[in-house]
Amino acid sequence: MNDPQKLPENQNRNVIEARQLQRLQGLLKEVSATNPFWSKKWEAAGVSGDAIQNLSDLQKLPVTTKTELVEDHLAHSPYGSNLTYPVEKYTRMHQTSGTTGSPMRWLDTKASWDWFGECWSQIYRMVGLYPEDRLFFPFSFGPFVGFWAAFEGATRLGHFCLAGGGMGSEARLQMILDNKITAICCTPTYALRLAEVAESENINLAMSRVRALIVAGEPGGNIEATKLRIGQAWGARVFDHWGMTEIGALGIEPLENPGGLNILETECIAEIVNPETLQPVVKGEQGELIITNLGRIGSPLIRYRTGDLVCEDTTDCPSGRSLLRLKGGILGRADDMVIIRGNNVFPSSLEAILRTFDQIAEYRIEVHTIRAMQHMKIELEPTGALTSEEQQSQLITDVSNTIKDRLNFHAEVSTVAPGALPRFELKGRRFFKID
Repeated sequence: MNDPQKLPENQNRNVIEARQLQRLQGLLKEVSATNPFWSKKWEAAGVSGDAIQNLSDLQKLPVTTKTELVEDHLAHSPYGSNLTYPVEKYTRMHQTSGTTGSPMRWLDTKASWDWFGECWSQIYRMVGLYPEDRLFFPFSFGPFVGFWAAFEGATRLGHFCLAGGGMGSEARLQMILDNKITAICCTPTYALRLAEVAESENINLAMSRVRALIVAGEPGGNIEATKLRIGQAWGARVFDHWGMTEIGALGIEPLENPGGLNILETECIAEIVNPETLQPVVKGEQGELIITNLGRIGSPLIRYRTGDLVCEDTTDCPSGRSLLRLKGGILGRADDMVIIRGNNVFPSSLEAILRTFDQIAEYRIEVHTIRAMQHMKIELEPTGALTSEEQQSQLITDVSNTIKDRLNFHAEVSTVAPGALPRFELKGRRFFKID
């Protein structure tokens, strides 16, 4: 498929919606017959997949929550009952990171895994990778799905791909330099960690061949201050990517639209709803993203509540594509929000502030309930450049004042010794709610 106009992601709205409906009806027919999770769920709700005659009919089906999936996995260990085929037909098993609870194991057939790879083919085209780009994946390659599909999707396109599992950061940096790597897929946290190690090893990453980083797995890729810090350290363009183990790789910041996120509506149906009423929001208003993936027939998710808060960008995309655009990417998670002195606060809002301070190497945030009110404590690990108590005291003052000015509440801010806070290879965990 060499003609760009014939690529799925470049089709007009009518073609995309016709593709969605055809695939949706095929999916519903397949899973209704053999998938016990969906047949039981729809029977209990008094609905049928046969009732879906157009895309708006999809709202007749009930939404699905992560809690339901976790309970189903516990009741039908080890893989749950969301299996359209006999277990012998499945060739891959990956599991969620378990950041918000017990890990879930997710199975894929060969066809479903090929679909996952096709999602990544579209992502790579949308960020503007060239055939000669050489990719590195500093990732453990364990059961967490992470960048498994990204690696295999890149090999399908003929790219040089180097797996970076089972080695330390210093060895990974040397591999990046020795193999003239031009693009890296990792978490925002690990991009910053590699930059920190490179500085300690007197490696100038900005002089390397790396020109692009695709970051995913946590907030950061959509936070301007974090992207700026990564981009400056590497001398490269940073692209935000969105996906989940259970739904696939379905969002990317395209080359032509910095700061936004395109949803691969060629491979899914996206809805933005009011989290309380589950009714569609007015275009341009914030709501929760609901996803139905269309190619993972072996273990699909239909009207899945992602918990991610988003806002549709109603202006035309500079790329000319008709895909759904999310202004600012993923704005936050409904379950991560805390209320501090009457203010709604998301971890991403705090990261957007803390990453503007070059003197901060790492941080940790704790939210405690004290006398029925939530109180926030922030620990800062200064860089090696801040050696005196006076400098650290000034940093505490500056951070406290900035949070007060921008978010309208007072946080308890302190510093810790160099190296006291953990470093992360995959998702960084810096935000804790403590009862």
